[in-house]
Amino acid sequence: LAGGIILGVALWLRHDSQTTNILYLQLGDKQAPNTFYVGIYILIAVGAVMMFVGFLGCYGAIQESQCLLGTFFTCLVILFACEVAAGIWGFVNKDQIAKDVKQFYDQAFQQALMAEPEMNNGKAVVKTFHETLDCCGPDNAIGVITPLWREDLCPKKDSTLKTFIETSNCHKKIDELFSGKLYLIGIAAIVVAVIMIFEMILSMVLCCGIRNSSVY
Repeated sequence: LAGGIILGVALWLRHDSQTTNILYLQLGDKQAPNTFYVGIYILIAVGAVMMFVGFLGCYGAIQESQCLLGTFFTCLVILFACEVAAGIWGFVNKDQIAKDVKQFYDQAFQQALMAEPEMNNGKAVVKTFHETLDCCGPDNAIGVITPLWREDLCPKKDSTLKTFIETSNCHKKIDELFSGKLYLIGIAAIVVAVIMIFEMILSMVLCCGIRNSSVY
């Protein structure tokens, strides 16, 4: 059940409309950074393997097989080690993910402001960011005044003044998007780790109980 829940959360994060709209973009020959998906794929793999390993543990308990329970315990130890490694990697790269996406957005924004926008797809990339995140412009002076003179790049409001007042800069929105998603991934990883620890303890207790009962 825990494996199924983790797999479901990971698949939802993988196919979330906001992240897929942004991370599938391409600016010329450059693809949007997909570091975020590395953590998602790790969660998907952990969830799927947990479901299989859970079945192995249940079957081993029903059959009272020390071999299957020992294999179950070994698989859990390996999974736990992989999750700790993935958690360390995620903690180290948590700020880098948003930073890479903001740099990609800034490059597209600069191209969208060029005199010959038909020579690149920067305008289309920027409009996708703006419409998906309901923002306009980067976190600088150009971004602040962009709604006033580039209405073709920003989400349409009832008036230009309303657009200027209500629309946030995209750097802030990108930070909010990925910090929220990474927070959810972190919670899921902690829940899985706690469940794994209990599973390892209980499987060893059961395995020792079976071994001791076979003596008599």
